[in-house]
Amino acid sequence: MAALPRGAGVVARGLAPGLLRPVARLARQRGLIFLVAGDGRAALALGAGLHVPDRRQSPGLLAFLAARRAAPGRHIMTMAAHGGQRGAARARRLGVDCLFLSPLFPTQSHPGAPSLGGVRWSGLARRLRAPCIALGGITAARLGAVPRRAVGVAAIGGLTPVSVASRPQ
Repeated sequence: MAALPRGAGVVARGLAPGLLRPVARLARQRGLIFLVAGDGRAALALGAGLHVPDRRQSPGLLAFLAARRAAPGRHIMTMAAHGGQRGAARARRLGVDCLFLSPLFPTQSHPGAPSLGGVRWSGLARRLRAPCIALGGITAARLGAVPRRAVGVAAIGGLTPVSVASRPQ
C-alpha cells in the first residue's frame, strides 16, 4: 500500500478480521480508496466501500445498500464480473459504481483458466453498461495491451516488485 499513488484503491479480500481496522486506517492516511470484499457490515463499520463477489452472497449487503441510498455518493460499491449474464443483471440491480471484469489475460491466480483477451473483454465491458476495471494477468509489460474501454487496472501481484503468496493478505 505504501507504493500506491493517492486515489488508488485497495480491496481487502480474505483479510483476517483483526487486520481490517489497521489496514483501513493506513489506506485513509495514504489517501487510498478502501473496499472490504463481501461484508457490508464490516465495510460500514470501517467507513469503507464494499466489493461484492460475482458468485457469492455478501453478508450485510442490505444494510450497505440502505446506507448507500440514505447518503448517495458516500458509499462506493464495486462488483466482480466474470462475463456471465447473471452477474451483469445483478450488477445493474445493485447499481454498482464500477465492475472488475476478469480475466483479461492468463493469470497465475487461476492457472489454466481461459482468459477473455482484449476484444472479448471490450465487448463484455460495453454490454455491462458500467465502468469496468481490467483484472487478470495484469503486469507492467501488459499495460499497453489493456483495452481503452478500461477505466483502470487491478492486480493481485502482477504490479508488485516481489511475488505475493498464493493467498494474499
